[in-house]
Amino acid sequence: MFPVSSKTVFKVALRGDTLLTSPRWNKGTAFTKEERKAFGLTGSLPSRVNTIDEQCDRAYDQLRSNDSPIGKNSFLQSLKEQNWVLYYSLLSRHLTELTPIIYTPTEAEAIANYSHLFRRSEGLFLTFPDQDTTEKDFLEQTRGREIDLIVCTDAEAILGIGDQGVGGIGISTAKSAIYTLLAGINPSKALSVTLDVGTDNETLLNDRLYVGWPSRRIRGVEYDKFIDKFVQLVRKHQPHCLLHFEDFGVSNAQSLLELYRNEHSVFNDDIQGTGAVTLAALMAAVGVIKSQLADQRYIIFGAGSAGLGVAKQVRDAIMLTDGMSREEANKKFYLIDRFGLIKQSLGPGKIRPALQEFVRSDEEWVDVPTNDAGEVELLEVVKKVRPTVLIGCSTKGGAFTESVVRAMKEGCERPIIFPLSNPSRLVEVDPKDANDWTGGMALLATGSPFPPAKMPNGKDYVIAECNNALIYPGLGFGAMLSQSRRMTDGMIIAGAQRLAALSPALKDPDNALLPDFEDAPRANFEVAVAVAEQAFKEGIQGVSWSKEEARIKAKERQWTPVYGKYEYDEHGAK
Repeated sequence: MFPVSSKTVFKVALRGDTLLTSPRWNKGTAFTKEERKAFGLTGSLPSRVNTIDEQCDRAYDQLRSNDSPIGKNSFLQSLKEQNWVLYYSLLSRHLTELTPIIYTPTEAEAIANYSHLFRRSEGLFLTFPDQDTTEKDFLEQTRGREIDLIVCTDAEAILGIGDQGVGGIGISTAKSAIYTLLAGINPSKALSVTLDVGTDNETLLNDRLYVGWPSRRIRGVEYDKFIDKFVQLVRKHQPHCLLHFEDFGVSNAQSLLELYRNEHSVFNDDIQGTGAVTLAALMAAVGVIKSQLADQRYIIFGAGSAGLGVAKQVRDAIMLTDGMSREEANKKFYLIDRFGLIKQSLGPGKIRPALQEFVRSDEEWVDVPTNDAGEVELLEVVKKVRPTVLIGCSTKGGAFTESVVRAMKEGCERPIIFPLSNPSRLVEVDPKDANDWTGGMALLATGSPFPPAKMPNGKDYVIAECNNALIYPGLGFGAMLSQSRRMTDGMIIAGAQRLAALSPALKDPDNALLPDFEDAPRANFEVAVAVAEQAFKEGIQGVSWSKEEARIKAKERQWTPVYGKYEYDEHGAK
């Protein structure tokens, strides 16, 4: 039963202070007079009964009394520990303002200071030296619970600030909160996990207040066995949940995804989420110019988890939607990292195994100028390739120079330029500059919010934000809804296609390529329906209802932050 309206009735077994300290069931001053008598609360609350609207107004006033983002983050964290309905109701009313407070960028600061801000633990901590109790610890938090979602991290690559040790629990809880806020995942059916395998962060290791395991990070065979033990526990005890990997290091992120994606419904937002939202923006862009993905030439500047994820996601979409072979599709991409263009002569020491499919032959570049290290740099690649799509995932601020952008414009009428690095100070090009240098012809999307750019005709061009939160909650919700045995490429592409179809630019080319963040709940709902429908097409669903019922079932399944009516029952929910 989900609290979809104020008329929903819940049988609850908690009473008195135990009820008031349960964030799942607490209503605070919103308990009715009848409920106060039934649950022994009359003397524990002031007389007046408040509505959720009044509670949100009070909470928002308290929030605004905090001057700093981290102060607001701490206030909201405290509110979540007290009352889930109030927390999510407040967030939903101020979505654009408060999401950056509970998620990126402010959550990064909270995570970096986790040990000093620590008040109350949230989530599940599985620590490497405590492996003898791993299953017991897992069952303590999940026994008797139907879990739809598990978000886990080993915290090696947190939000652009690197290894944060046990503080990584903050990204797991933040991601879970976004799933609830934007897709309606019931917070009681979500579990946040940090896999504490140590840390190589010297600041943390030397911090006397550090609350995690104060040891160097475990790697190699021992690490692999520990992660596998956790995954097998998930598969054994929660076989229908979605397992979301978050902020693992670049090498582990890709290998873990490949290792487990055919065994369980797993998802990596850094790889697949970034790839999916970028794919959606690209689909919208080629829709504006009335072209196809397969007709483009792609340069990906920055070949880490995000850049490689984008390349593979778009490559897979080309194969699926345009019928091109894998080998032919790979040739559409030119990847550049800190060693310049990924080409054969760089050798195995500079080319990660995951990049092998995209390595260019040296014969293609014999007449192209190189730097002193023999590397082919971005401008020379642009001049030779004449790309139609330029995507930045490098965190190298200003890398898309005026020379680069103008050279790209010479090769195509409407350049598609996506500087996706964030925060904004690390963006490869300010979209205003890219707009000016192309005479207003560029189709733009960024990884951080930017104001509109001015077109030559005086109109504003709205810059789309490739925010993963526009799609990953919907991708996950669709997998949970259908209880699919895997999260397939086809499901992710179906979600991206549905998001692209919502593009405002398809109706007005001067508008954004992606929906505004205020529309994220609606966008994620549509993505979820598309993903569930695709699971049925592929025959990997684990539910008995039909594909045609996906929209109805999705609406029924969504949790909403509304107080229901409570009746005391000693055998009820706790």
